Amino acid sequence: MDPAERFAAAVGRPDPEVPLDEAALCIAAHAAPGLDVDAQLARLDDLAARCREPTLDGLRRLLFSDLGFVGNTLDYHDPRNSLLHEVLDRRTGIPITLAVVLMEVGRRLGVPLAGVSMPGHFLVRDRVDPEVFVDAFDHGRVIDRAGCRRRFHALHPGVPFDERFLDPSPRRAVVVRMLANLQGIYVRAADRDALRWVLALRSSVPGEGRRMAARLN
Repeated sequence: MDPAERFAAAVGRPDPEVPLDEAALCIAAHAAPGLDVDAQLARLDDLAARCREPTLDGLRRLLFSDLGFVGNTLDYHDPRNSLLHEVLDRRTGIPITLAVVLMEVGRRLGVPLAGVSMPGHFLVRDRVDPEVFVDAFDHGRVIDRAGCRRRFHALHPGVPFDERFLDPSPRRAVVVRMLANLQGIYVRAADRDALRWVLALRSSVPGEGRRMAARLN
């Protein structure tokens, strides 16, 4: 199955079953033709196997202390930050791709986590204790709701904060946000070839094609 077909099959599942790792790697396979998606999935399996303590703290310790995953503050808009295999190679990325690593390794360990699509900064939320959030971009730092609000207001001074910003995000919406990030990068770079495949993938997400068409009308 080619990456486009595999992507469509992944995002076409019921939302709770959408595999973020597989969808993200199918996106990456468009930027890196020939990428072995299954081999990259096995790298996430290996990360889970290396975690000595299958808890959120143990997972954070492995990824952010032992392995040094960290946000790329020097070149935030480098497209490699949005491609999961590059994030695994370089151990740096943007909030959403680092969050996907955290969530998908956590899923393998039975650590239940949810993405939080807060405007301007993607976070991870503990499904066991909904007052616990993780900022994967900031060395896996644990923050509370007040910390999330401070992060939001630092990015959006004067904009009212809505508690719904911290609700768990549907998994399909996480995939769309990853594609939207790449879309913005390729628009700025005037890379029409890359933009073409990003838009094609977005349109294959159930319901997204209609929303994209509505924005154009």
